Amino acid sequence: MKKLTRKEEEVMKILWKLKRAFVKDIIEEYGEPKPHYNTISSLVRLLQDKGIVGFKQYGNTYQYFPLMSKEEYRKSFMKQVVSDYFDNSYKSAVAFFVKEKGLSAEELEELVKMIKDQE
Repeated sequence: MKKLTRKEEEVMKILWKLKRAFVKDIIEEYGEPKPHYNTISSLVRLLQDKGIVGFKQYGNTYQYFPLMSKEEYRKSFMKQVVSDYFDNSYKSAVAFFVKEKGLSAEELEELVKMIKDQE
């Protein structure tokens, strides 16, 4: 799956939250200034073409819904990040977050516990 653009991700976050929505419902979730109807409509159609969004037609209008869960997207996205930026090494990715984000000893202990629980 190709990575979504920032704007596509914004629309998907709204669809994941609402579960089903018409374009006008998606627009209502945005802060001011609201995006133009045609902009959101185009983004939703792009997401539909990518197979991430489905729709149900009601006359001349469409209700959209996610075909991919937020968790599925997160897994795919993170797998791609680890591949692209950390040479497929989850160890390197975690080390980066430890160094750059200053994870506390308590947080590291929680990670170790999660790893042990997986075994």
